Amino acid sequence: MKISFNINGNTQTVDTDGDTPLLWVIRDVLDLKGTKFGCGKAACGACTIHIDGEAIRSCSYAVKYAEGKNITTIEGLGNKENPHPIQQAWIEEIVPQCGYCQPGFMMASAALIEKNPNPSDQDIDENILNICRCGTYYRMRKAIKKAAEIKSNSIINS
Repeated sequence: MKISFNINGNTQTVDTDGDTPLLWVIRDVLDLKGTKFGCGKAACGACTIHIDGEAIRSCSYAVKYAEGKNITTIEGLGNKENPHPIQQAWIEEIVPQCGYCQPGFMMASAALIEKNPNPSDQDIDENILNICRCGTYYRMRKAIKKAAEIKSNSIINS
């Protein structure tokens, strides 16, 4: 089955079984390795990406549903020269420990601050349901709040 979508600003067409999880198309077909496999059951969030601006767990999202959609992976969130506020805050707050789950956390957090520009601790707890085995939740919460501030200041200054 041929499926076309836009990923990180580029149109892609893949020919694969439509029921293949989008995660495996991203990693194995498109060779974008930032999106991680964690549990395969949409429970841990390591595979979180954005589809049309929504945080989606790609391990349980069949690629056939990506037809015509806009997809962003961690590789498309920002770059070294122009990091996304989440990426900048993650660096400033020294969030990662092992780092494996961090792309999924950053993608979920970026979606959160897009919808809620000033999230409270409760907002973060209710919306960021990813799992970090290293337990860096406190640093992530600080980084999410810092990213919201960075994003707000960049809007004011533009």
